[in-house]
Amino acid sequence: MSIDMSTNSPIHSQISQNESYEGVQTEEVGTFNTQQRSHSETKLSGNVSGTWTKPSKRDTYKDQKRNYRIEKKRVAKELISTLKDPSVIVMHDWLKVRGTLKSWTKLYCTLKPGLLVLSKSYKQKSGHWVGTILLSTCELIERPSKKDGFCFKLFHPLDQSIWAQKGPKGETLGALTQPLPYSYLIFRAPSEPAGKCWMDALELALRCSSLLVRSMTKDAAPPSTPPPTPEENGPKYELNESDCEKHFDGLEEDESKTDREDVPFDYSESDHSDEDLEESIPEAVETQYSENATEELGQQGDACQTEEVEEENKSLIWSLVKQVRPGMDLSKVVLPTFILETRSFLDKLSDYYYHSDLLSEAVHEEDAYGRIKAVVKWYLSGFYKKPKGLKKPYNPILGETFRCYWHHTKTNSKTFYVAEQISHHPPVSAFYVTNRREGFAISGSILAKSKFYGNSLSAILDGAARLTLLKRGEEYVITMPYAHCKGILIGTLTMEMGGKVSIACEKTGYKAEIEFKLKPFLGSGEASNRIVGKVKFGHEALACIEGHWDDEIFIKEKSSNEQSLFWSPTPEIKSKRLKRFTVPVESQSDMESERLWRLVSEAIQNGDQNGATREKTVLEEEQRRHAKERKAKNIAWVPKLFEKDCISQEWIYKYADLRPWDRLNDVVQFESNFKIQTKTKHRTRMVRTLSIARVDDDKRNVQSGSSDMLTDSTVDNDKKRQPISKAINKALEPVIKSHQNISERLTNINNSVQAIARRQDNDNTLFIIAALLISQVIIAWLMK
Repeated sequence: MSIDMSTNSPIHSQISQNESYEGVQTEEVGTFNTQQRSHSETKLSGNVSGTWTKPSKRDTYKDQKRNYRIEKKRVAKELISTLKDPSVIVMHDWLKVRGTLKSWTKLYCTLKPGLLVLSKSYKQKSGHWVGTILLSTCELIERPSKKDGFCFKLFHPLDQSIWAQKGPKGETLGALTQPLPYSYLIFRAPSEPAGKCWMDALELALRCSSLLVRSMTKDAAPPSTPPPTPEENGPKYELNESDCEKHFDGLEEDESKTDREDVPFDYSESDHSDEDLEESIPEAVETQYSENATEELGQQGDACQTEEVEEENKSLIWSLVKQVRPGMDLSKVVLPTFILETRSFLDKLSDYYYHSDLLSEAVHEEDAYGRIKAVVKWYLSGFYKKPKGLKKPYNPILGETFRCYWHHTKTNSKTFYVAEQISHHPPVSAFYVTNRREGFAISGSILAKSKFYGNSLSAILDGAARLTLLKRGEEYVITMPYAHCKGILIGTLTMEMGGKVSIACEKTGYKAEIEFKLKPFLGSGEASNRIVGKVKFGHEALACIEGHWDDEIFIKEKSSNEQSLFWSPTPEIKSKRLKRFTVPVESQSDMESERLWRLVSEAIQNGDQNGATREKTVLEEEQRRHAKERKAKNIAWVPKLFEKDCISQEWIYKYADLRPWDRLNDVVQFESNFKIQTKTKHRTRMVRTLSIARVDDDKRNVQSGSSDMLTDSTVDNDKKRQPISKAINKALEPVIKSHQNISERLTNINNSVQAIARRQDNDNTLFIIAALLISQVIIAWLMK
């Protein structure tokens, strides 16, 4: 079949387009005018005229691939020429841009079709280029703001990158400035008209990307000439296939990763969008722990609470006694190493959480009375673990830390514990325990004091722990007993627990009072380690508790007058102790307890008391040296993990999270670098509030678990509140004056009543004196 068409026929042009772009195949093609054929048709046919034969599949694929590369180079050249051409500019001006650190920086913005170029100055120099935004990937929205000016936001709807990989002149690194976000950028124009103008220009530029390519395609060179390469007419910059695909590098690896990760949220800004109000998903590396070896629990009764002092150690005790006097505080006295337990006091405080699963039962208990009993049971479960003999843990070094966790096998959750020595004189230890999935958190600080009484001494734990049941909103204040050691000079060294403790919940009104009784002088073994207590509601006793804190404990309900077993550390109960995990010693930092005291512990375990004393002295001297340096430089010690609330004067964990567990969003709780965090499915913000008390701005401290500095917007909000507070004070002035007048009148009435009472007392005194005189006169007359 033969077709003869003129060169000006519309049918001919239609067939040329079909053959060029869709590869239309025909059996025979007549003679064509080669000057009217497209360049791609000439390449595919292979001859100028004559009969066209069907190309092989391999040749067709090669031609398509070659044409694809040529077309891509042409489009890249067009976009680059647009970017470099100074005449193709939609708008340019200075704008403020907000970085990832929530602060604003001023950049020169040049808007081109499909592109927005940011630079540090209006001069087109390579060293001033900051970044280029690809508008074809962005969407534009207006952003409300309470500050002066007009805000708008460019963002990627799928939270992907909006940035080009290279600059106008092939720059791979932008100018040094504050970090800019990854998937969005917020701009602030100086005024609302300027901002509206930028919005209209950006809307135009967003639509110009496709129009620009189409217009350049129409105005391209004739197809008979090969397309120019960038090396011939364009700049020495080639956007090849690999450069185009670099834009998507790493996006498939972690689609949820954005520039906002690991950036703390700043609530000082009053004009945050929904994306900015989201807190980042923690991407910190979780600390690696290892399970502890089998622990020694000690024996029941007072068998393991006594110790016979060896002859070689008695001289050390006598030399120690010579240094002290009755009633003296022993916190500054260096104790011999043979009475030391091979662990720190921070580690010792963790003994109360091996049965923290009992707190889970308290959280799920619907009755408030049942919750207070479950809390008391957990509290008593932490005492039966005792070291063999009379042992005292190490006094922690200032800045010493300890961390661990217990694994709950039933719920596959973890109870985390972190502690820090926040003061040395006086010795104060702060700790924080949390398990948000199980619904509880504990915080507190302990001031360890010791008193010497001649033949005995007491180690007093002054302070309180606060147990919070998260979803109940209940807080239980818990105190601790003291440890009493007797038989220092005469008799056998014996350790006991003594004192009265309380567990009180102000919200529910329930309270437990327990007394740890010391063994009397003539008491038997049954009198050792006894406790008695009551569970009260207000002043009414609901139940009585009695038993031994290292053995069976019974509870007797007042309502039914029935006694039942409340707690007993049976072998079955001991086998259910939660497994504790600690950081391996080689992975610990220098100030973590096990690594810090490692040499002292090894010497004690090897029986080398002299070596233990020597290593202990090295640590103490190092601590004194640091203290002298800080005193000379007038530098106060600042704890790493805890901060003091200036209102309650309590030490608060800096990263405390008291939100109830959200099963739909929260995934797992973990610890990284002593910071206990929660990984979530979606980004949620952490609400931290400042104390309601007002203090001076220059002396304002961080309160209620927040360590962020006050920002400019907070000061602005305070200034806005000043007129309101003045108006309120002015309105309350009459009420205050009337209240003062009433107080003055009541004071005058009270003074008058007291004066009258004194007069009556004087009158009664005169009457009694007169009666006595008259009676004496009458008696004298009768005697005559």
